[in-house]
Amino acid sequence: MNKTYYDPADLRKFGKITEWSEELGTKFFDYYGKVFEEGALSAREKSLIALAVSHVVKCPYCIDAYTKDGLQRGITKEEMMESVHVGAAIESGATLVHGVQMMNKYEKLSH
Repeated sequence: MNKTYYDPADLRKFGKITEWSEELGTKFFDYYGKVFEEGALSAREKSLIALAVSHVVKCPYCIDAYTKDGLQRGITKEEMMESVHVGAAIESGATLVHGVQMMNKYEKLSH
């Protein structure tokens, strides 16, 4: 049973989203391409950020794409894993900071 819900072959079909909405798909891919151009951040740095975010949003296609992209840009496995930990720390911190909301509500309702 090697079949998964996410078929890795589907990543190659991503460009086909324009077939059902050409204008919006084209605008998205233009924007996406522009974002990943060299700028204040290098393409290498952007690739590491994309890999971390891919894990936070739990996108297996993105994880595959940016692991491959990172390898092509000379990013080490240690750098990749560290970026994943950065994403995980931000995600868990964002979850935990919402605990303050719960604490405030508890205090308000329990008095």
